[in-house]
Amino acid sequence: MARTIMLIPVSSGVGLTSVSLGMVRAMERHGVAVNFFKPVSQPRQRGSKVERSTALLRSATNIEPPEPLPIQHAEQLISAGNTDDLLEEMLDRYQPTQEDTDVVVVEGLIPSDKYQFAHYLNQRIAKMLDAEIVLVAHPGSDNSQQLKDHLELALAAYGGRQNPRVAGAIINKVGEPADLPESPGAELTDIFEPDQPHHSNLEVLRLFSKSPLPILGCIPWHPELIAPRARDLANHFHAEVINEGEIEERRLHSITFCARSIPHMLHRFRPGAMLVASADRVDVMVAACLAAMNGIKIGCLMLTGGLRPQGEVLQLCAPAMKTGLPIILVKSNSWQTALRMQSFNLATPADDIDRIERVQDYVAGYIDKHWIESLTKGSSLPRRLSPPAFRYMLTELARKANKRIVLPEGDEPRTVRAATICAERGIARPILLGDPASIQAVAEQQGLTLGEGVEIIDPAEVIERYVAPMVELRKGKGLTEVVAREQLKDNVVLGTMMLAEDEVDGLVSGAVHTTANTIRPALQLIKTAPGASLVSSVFFMLLPEQVLVYGDCAINPDPNAEQLADIAIQSADSAKAFGIEPKVAMISYSTGSSGSGSDVEKVREATAIAKEKRPDLAIDGPLQYDAAVMENVARKKAPDSPVAGKATVFIFPDLNTGNTTYKAVQRSADLISIGPMLQGMRKPVNDLSRGALVDDIVYTIALTAIQATQGN
Repeated sequence: MARTIMLIPVSSGVGLTSVSLGMVRAMERHGVAVNFFKPVSQPRQRGSKVERSTALLRSATNIEPPEPLPIQHAEQLISAGNTDDLLEEMLDRYQPTQEDTDVVVVEGLIPSDKYQFAHYLNQRIAKMLDAEIVLVAHPGSDNSQQLKDHLELALAAYGGRQNPRVAGAIINKVGEPADLPESPGAELTDIFEPDQPHHSNLEVLRLFSKSPLPILGCIPWHPELIAPRARDLANHFHAEVINEGEIEERRLHSITFCARSIPHMLHRFRPGAMLVASADRVDVMVAACLAAMNGIKIGCLMLTGGLRPQGEVLQLCAPAMKTGLPIILVKSNSWQTALRMQSFNLATPADDIDRIERVQDYVAGYIDKHWIESLTKGSSLPRRLSPPAFRYMLTELARKANKRIVLPEGDEPRTVRAATICAERGIARPILLGDPASIQAVAEQQGLTLGEGVEIIDPAEVIERYVAPMVELRKGKGLTEVVAREQLKDNVVLGTMMLAEDEVDGLVSGAVHTTANTIRPALQLIKTAPGASLVSSVFFMLLPEQVLVYGDCAINPDPNAEQLADIAIQSADSAKAFGIEPKVAMISYSTGSSGSGSDVEKVREATAIAKEKRPDLAIDGPLQYDAAVMENVARKKAPDSPVAGKATVFIFPDLNTGNTTYKAVQRSADLISIGPMLQGMRKPVNDLSRGALVDDIVYTIALTAIQATQGN
């Protein structure tokens, strides 16, 4: 039977939904089979029937929580004295969540003036489900002693410290400014520029260090987690979109009503700022557009008064619009707009998957992992390497590796942001190659601060010291100093030489360079690992339930049978190195002996060679993709195969098939793929897609750091 963890809020405003999301993610990271249940819905907005925690988890995870009971239904039964009937209905909806599950996270009701029965009902639910109780609190305006007193008072309602079912407490939003307005959107104008934080994690933890009530999580308040998209504000105002730009991606960190002259407002023209001005303030429009053309990613320009800008003005602003600057128009005047801003709800929308993911990952990082691991002791269910577990494993292994990774595309905006993230999270020690002034400018345009964890190296100052070593490495090819000096002006070549000289541990490139630009210097200067006959690649495909490995989808156009066998072996070893049990399917358009032709024969021969070289691996082929991945098809087409129906590593017969399949699966299923990760190099060099997102770069850096510990 699954264990039940019930999150019970001590008061309103504790950020219960964020804690629930983070708790689920923390369990997913550790391979815990988890489900979720909210017994009674508590919609945030009047008239809404949507229960937020349930809706957000359905949107962003593979969990399908049961539908909660309507709050009106619960009120009717409680007021009629039929609480037992209500509990029976809850139990009926709860029972299916225990199937194939280690832990069910139950979210309690949030107490408020409107729902004064919340504490009573939470007590009854916890007792009915025999749940382990985790109290959720936030400091608010309390000092630390008051927070402790309130927590102790709440604990008394559940039997006090003597109750063995009380697991501990989670303190959320530590350090949140104490003077935030109560109106849902009022804090937008200043929330990202708080004065002194009211609490610190250290203060809270010190207070509870001697308390018998364990602190299972101490989560700092982070303003980025409540930053809405420009689209969310546009929807709130039913605004006309004059220029869509990056309205879906840009997040708002502050809002400025532009009532003063331009010189007195320029300090507010910064990344993530929403600038609100009357539509006849052409000076504000032009200034915002100039800022955008200088690389500053203004969050959004909102024009008030309903007066559409003249065509000549829009034409003047056209170059700035092409940079992605969103421009919207509302009918209300500036005063009415300011008033209406107060009713904007900062709650995370169910369709904002990126924000949901960020909240989950952030909160999960502050929940005690030892407690999470203890929840599945004695469980008979196998640990699942879900996508969150895989990403978490990558970052944890990379942190332990603590490697220096060189990024030749040092002034590329996505790369700069990824380097900042890696340094902040301790994933790697990134080195940006490029002109320091240009790199700093790119960082400032994105509102980033490059801390001590990000190293910048000016190529012009270091090229000369790599000339002689490069000539020595390529002397067999007749390389001269003049040619070497010229080639080293290419940052990818320079970074590769830094790797060859053991000054860095790995290299990641490709955000603006082609695959050939990234790999050619590595093949010339780094060369293949001992025993490797070729360099190949794999993608880690993060499906909802598991992680699959695809190879080779990036390097070898048409490998022969011997090469295909080596690709299979390399890919199997890579899978195993990253926690995936390798079951290798050699993919073809035919399964078993049912087909013939040179292409099928190549796969059949490669399978035989791979089995002979590595009898310890589970390898089978030829297999059609559906036979490799679907158990019901496998039973018909390959009933005796040790791989069919449960393959985790897919080896494609050529680059055309592999690349097409990985992109089709990625785009059609809207899933994340990490890679390509190169295999067979003496030292790790990895290539990016030129369409790579920031997260793609971050995880590729993590992969590279881990490879550096494996002697690849």
